[in-house]
This record gives sequence, structure tokens and C-alpha cells, in this order.
Amino acid sequence: MSKKKRSYMDSTYTWGNIFMVTAICVLVAVPVAICLKFNAWPTFKQVFDGLLKVIPIFWTSAILEIVVYAPMLGTGATYLSFVTGNITNLKLPCVLNSRELAKTKPGTEADEVISTIATATSSIVTTIILAVGVLALTPILPALTGEDSALKPAFDQVLPALFGALGAGYLAKHWRISFVPVIAAVIVLMFNGSLGTGTLIPICVVVSILAAYLMYISGFLTGGVKPENPLKRKK
Repeated sequence: MSKKKRSYMDSTYTWGNIFMVTAICVLVAVPVAICLKFNAWPTFKQVFDGLLKVIPIFWTSAILEIVVYAPMLGTGATYLSFVTGNITNLKLPCVLNSRELAKTKPGTEADEVISTIATATSSIVTTIILAVGVLALTPILPALTGEDSALKPAFDQVLPALFGALGAGYLAKHWRISFVPVIAAVIVLMFNGSLGTGTLIPICVVVSILAAYLMYISGFLTGGVKPENPLKRKK
């Protein structure tokens, strides 16, 4: 690895850590400020009981998301995404589309830069749209999304339509490695239809990686030619 690349990665980690610590301090400052304002502090038992209820679900999901999303997003994009949120809905699709358009090679410095720019742009645009939407649509939002609104069924299909449009291109282009995770998701949902996306996505990602690896070493992806096992070290 060249000195330039080491310097870039080092600076990314440094600023990423500073960014994460700053974000945590800002997030914690809000409840602390409220407690100071009203002089109402929770006891240690109340805090512990509250954490105990969310640890099995959210903390496990958080660890899995880091393992799953970090290799897909890249270093800089991972730091930004895990602070600004909406990884599955916005950040990851933006990163994947940006890489596709820029035709960058995974793992390169250019790929890292494109991913970081895409994530930052997505965050900025999302913030602007939300601000404008809150100011402009608040008076008429109940009429658009209310239970008795004729447009409510359309709003309920926005997310499926987004992922359908994004997924169709990948399914058509990489159909050999696409059908296994789709089948895995269908089977999992048949047994537990209420399973959350935070659990379903890591399962499908693990299945996808294992299936793609087995297909590769078996020659299914290379026209019957069995390549050398990439996990075996050369003597």
C-alpha cells in the first residue's frame, strides 16, 4: 500500500472517530439538558432496566449491521451512515448506484471516495427535503396520508417500489447469484412473516456470500471452469 493510500485511510479513520465521538456527545447532550432544565434525573436502576429491554434486540442488530454494511459501504461512508441513519432505505442504494455509474473497482481509493461523497450527498439532500417538506406539507399532510385518504395506498408502496426498481437491474445483470438470497428470504418469511428487516437482511447477506462463494469455486459462475480456491494459500 502506498504512502498516499495509508495517509488517506489514516485520515479517514481519524476524522471518522472524531465525528462519531462528537455525534455521541451531541445525542447525549439532549437528554442531559432536559434533565438539567427540569432537575429530574433517572436512577441507575431505571437506566439499567431500560437498557436491558433493548439490548437483546437493538444491540445485536447493531453489531450485525456493522459486520454486514461496513464492507459494502466503505470506511468513510460507514462513519457517515451510522450517524445519519437510513442506511437500507437511502445510503446503501445511493452508494451502490454511484459505484455503478462511476465504474469504480471495489476496495480502491476511488471507490472509497465515491461512496463517501454519495453518502454525504444523500444526507444533505435528505435533510433539505425533510426541512422543506415539514414546512410546506405539514398543513396538508393529514389529507395525503390519513387513513381515509385516497392516496394512502400509494404512499405505502413507495419503499417497495424503490427497492423493486433498484433490485430489478441487479437481478437481471447478476441473476445467477440473485435467486439464492431471494429464495432464502421467501423461506425465512414463510416461517416468520413478521421478521424485521434488521434481522432478515443480515441473514440474506450471509446466505448470499456463502452461495456466491460455492458457485464460484464450483465453476457455475465461470462457465463450468473451476477456478483456484481463493481461500487456499499458495505454498
